[in-house]
Amino acid sequence: MSAEDMEVRWFRFQYHPFVHLYQEGQDQYEDQILEYHGRTELLKDDITNGSVSLRIDHVRPFDHGQYTCLFQSSIFYEEAILELMVSAMGSDPHISVDGHQDGGIRVVCRSVGWHPEPEAQWRDHHGQLLSSASEKISKEANGLFQTQISIVITEDSNQNLSCSVRNPLLNQETISTVFIAELFFPRVSPWLVALGVILALLIALASYCFWRQHRAKETLRSDLERQKAPAPGPDSVTLSPVDVTLDPDTANPYLVLSEDRKRVRHGDKRQDLPNNPERFDYCVCVLGAEGFAGGRRYWEVEVGDKTRWTLGVCRESVSRKGNVTFTPEDGYWVVWLRDGEYKALTSSPTPLPVSVRPSRVGIFLDYEAGEVSFYNVTDRSRLFTFTDTFSGTLHPYFNPSRNAGGTNAAPLIICPVPAQAGGNLCP
Repeated sequence: MSAEDMEVRWFRFQYHPFVHLYQEGQDQYEDQILEYHGRTELLKDDITNGSVSLRIDHVRPFDHGQYTCLFQSSIFYEEAILELMVSAMGSDPHISVDGHQDGGIRVVCRSVGWHPEPEAQWRDHHGQLLSSASEKISKEANGLFQTQISIVITEDSNQNLSCSVRNPLLNQETISTVFIAELFFPRVSPWLVALGVILALLIALASYCFWRQHRAKETLRSDLERQKAPAPGPDSVTLSPVDVTLDPDTANPYLVLSEDRKRVRHGDKRQDLPNNPERFDYCVCVLGAEGFAGGRRYWEVEVGDKTRWTLGVCRESVSRKGNVTFTPEDGYWVVWLRDGEYKALTSSPTPLPVSVRPSRVGIFLDYEAGEVSFYNVTDRSRLFTFTDTFSGTLHPYFNPSRNAGGTNAAPLIICPVPAQAGGNLCP
């Protein structure tokens, strides 16, 4: 059917702001995501047959990820989801000698300008893989990745080697080779070797005696620590439940909260609420009223048969206005469900294998340990654990997204958790 008089909306994680919007017969740019300004065009040559395409110019790593295309009119509503994969081939590997180490030579291979994260490997002149001494991948300011791997080679090992860096998305690689001449290897006096062996034996003997002397004390300390540590699984985390309520001052105007502030659902229209500094204006979410700056806290949320939701914690200091990026670097430790796919929103989203669909999700925050764990209360399995270093105050995070097509605006329900039991069914 013709889409000429429909609303055609392209968006990322949230319905608003958008990547591109066609409405009332023309393109709208007022609330477009800042990163897409001047880079998008809706190709409408075949719009009367219901076919439109989004063109994105000057592609960046930021563009990598999931997009939703929505068609909407007074009598029609449908959307589709696609994944845009952004790829970049980086520089040729640069190999350098970085000094002596462990009786050999430390050789370092570096390469920049990759997307997604590249895979770097050392090989000998026969093409056989060699073990790296260290590996490091980091993201540059432009969103591209750089990699650095090192290897320690000795005079007796293969001195002719190559470094390859591969783009896993394109399955293409770049290779550089190097040959280390014998004169670069350190020469060690036999007397120094003998002295080093004697010193090592003396140190080992002293360490053994010290260990024997304090073994009983250390064993007792380890036993006590194990008794304090929680056992894996949701049974242990239910020992520290907290009564979480929703904070209406933070709720997006599209959200409807129950009087007891235990339920939240996505409403059909935007409410007329004051735009106070605490309120999220674009992200359709709400925070828990309770803030945590230490200790262990556990709560459970009934998700039922919803096909879209986002749960977790975030820093109190996150921006409440404009577009939101859900990563630990931006102060969010959350897991979401989107049309059958569960993901932990790490720097690059991590797919979660789920064998039994959770109708209830448990969240366990261990502030001092720097962990946020998510549990499938239905089959009592762990879904995912974020590990980080926390600072400031953290709040529970809730996003009760509507299902695809705008259906099933069922609520998220905060469940009571008895202190001495494994959870209680929501009323």
